[in-house]
Amino acid sequence: MPKAKSKIQISNRRASFDYEFLETYTAGIVLSGTEIKSIRAGKASLVDAYCYFDLQGQLYVKGMNVAQYFWGSWGQHEPVRDRKLLLTKRELRHLRQQIKLKGLTIVAVKLYIAENGYAKLLIALAKGKKEYDKRQTIKEKDISREMDRGGY
Repeated sequence: MPKAKSKIQISNRRASFDYEFLETYTAGIVLSGTEIKSIRAGKASLVDAYCYFDLQGQLYVKGMNVAQYFWGSWGQHEPVRDRKLLLTKRELRHLRQQIKLKGLTIVAVKLYIAENGYAKLLIALAKGKKEYDKRQTIKEKDISREMDRGGY
């Protein structure tokens, strides 16, 4: 029986400003202890979160902060630790080949609870934006905001 869709969506808004997303993937996360309870309470942060490959070829997310669970003291987890991501071998191989190219990285974009109750992380293969690209993004947002207000 599928669970009700959760409204928990923790996003990394700074990532879309600093990076241009080329491809996105949905990955499962290996959690321990009370981490899922903290995520369901909305106590997580993706600021400065990025992904890397270890020597065995497994993908990990670094810099993701999941606050300690407030309701208990037993079985608490470490708030900032490297968490393993679950993807298919084909996706891992493709991502590993792509990040060998100059200027590409893997960033965490959104953390959410799926319909089946599992925590999922939306990651993106991204290329860093230059300063003039960021200015262009700000300009486009300002123009669209003015259009919505009816200024033009």
